[in-house]
Amino acid sequence: MKAVIIDDEKHCREVLTTLIGKYCPEVEVAESFTGGTEALESIEKINPDILFLDIEMPGMNGFEFIERCTKKNFEVIFTTAYNEYAIKAIKHSALDYLLKPIDKDELIEAVQKAKQQNAQKTSSRVEQLLSSLNLKKEAKRFAVPTLEGLIMLNSDEILYCESDGPYCTFHFTTNAKSLLTSKTLKEAEEALQGSGDFFRVHHSFLINLKFVQKYIRGEGGEVIMNNGKSIPVARSRKQDFLKVLEKI
Repeated sequence: MKAVIIDDEKHCREVLTTLIGKYCPEVEVAESFTGGTEALESIEKINPDILFLDIEMPGMNGFEFIERCTKKNFEVIFTTAYNEYAIKAIKHSALDYLLKPIDKDELIEAVQKAKQQNAQKTSSRVEQLLSSLNLKKEAKRFAVPTLEGLIMLNSDEILYCESDGPYCTFHFTTNAKSLLTSKTLKEAEEALQGSGDFFRVHHSFLINLKFVQKYIRGEGGEVIMNNGKSIPVARSRKQDFLKVLEKI
């Protein structure tokens, strides 16, 4: 059986690869990736039987990765420290999971279960999982600190976030004034992780993909948001960004 590991933590990838090699000789780790964006292009070529998938990853979490896969003919074993609600959803959808740090006996059991499952049914189980989590419809609501206190924001009202040194400015889709907060852009990116709509196109900008009007080619290029704002795309992020745009 061919397996692919997707996890943003190098140590976790190495430990899991070692455990598989030692305790699951019937499984060959064909490839490992640091994130979903990197793996999207290659997953169909590899055509794995099992996908060991971390849930909480920057840029694109595990659920979003599965949602963007055009073919889901592999068994999914989540490797996660995710919250109880998601674990219940995984159980309900007949998908397996391993809590970190991974126990060898649980790994062996999960692999045996994957061997017995009918991979043809994986797609419907994953769709059921995504429906349970309601990732497509639910806007993420979170608190941001300001000089006056905390303000609650909805992710679907954010047009883009802009770094301002140790601070971050939120720009909105409504006529509301921009909001300067004491969060850094990295903290804003982490807070918005899971909404599935945001991408860090530049070290200074995090944009809401739902409100991209067009992309203009260049060394890195630039994005025009639907309010006319032009935002630069870093050369190092260009290819990943274009891949994400193609999946929308």
